[in-house]
Amino acid sequence: MKNDTPNDKTSIQVIERLVSLLDALSNYQDPVSLKELAIETGLHPSTAHRILNDLVTTRFVDRAEPGTYRLGMRLLELGNIVKSRLNVREAALEFMRSLHRQTHQTVNLSVRQGDEIVYIDRAFSERSGMQVVRAIGGRAPLHLTSTGKLFLSLDEPKAIRAYATRTGLAGHNKNSITDLSKLEGELRAVREYGFARDNEELELGVRCMAAGIRDDSGRMIAGLSISAPADRLQEEWLGDLISTAAQISATLGYVESQGV
Repeated sequence: MKNDTPNDKTSIQVIERLVSLLDALSNYQDPVSLKELAIETGLHPSTAHRILNDLVTTRFVDRAEPGTYRLGMRLLELGNIVKSRLNVREAALEFMRSLHRQTHQTVNLSVRQGDEIVYIDRAFSERSGMQVVRAIGGRAPLHLTSTGKLFLSLDEPKAIRAYATRTGLAGHNKNSITDLSKLEGELRAVREYGFARDNEELELGVRCMAAGIRDDSGRMIAGLSISAPADRLQEEWLGDLISTAAQISATLGYVESQGV
């Protein structure tokens, strides 16, 4: 077993102190003074002050007024992300299995994380006729995947151009979209029709179609996609896919008439 280096031990110690301060703050409804936090955590006031300043900078802690602190909104934001991902998996599972039984193809549930999608669940079997390339927890670029295009289509033009600059629109094969103008055209079609496709752009021999899943606020939180061997993907599955995504959204409280 690899022994901890001094730097490793120092990092762990900082994290432990940081967590102790967050735990202490969670015990109070009102803002807490630095002195009280130092006493409760056993930290020297200067150490507590330094860590709290870093937490304020990253919005994990708010400075209510000079010398007093409370938990910050960043924690709520992250908690809501975790909650939505847990909820969407629970809500989607039976619908995904049903869609798999209808199509006999792989059904994926994915969410956006930065410039990539992350596969968080999947319904498949040996009858799918396709080896699953990316395991649950695997990632793929937004512009090369059907679900990724759904998320990109929601971005402002400036954000899409920034994405293209950051990623270089790197391609995996000859079918990959690596040109910004072509990607922008593809995203216009996604907005118009409400679904997205991947025509062997991520993996040769594999085509996908995806529809979005929305929560009770109307925000798209995940994409539902069907992946199949390129010569076996059937257009008739598109209606089933869109319907299934709508059913999952309804389970999460989304009302279509509320708009997006």
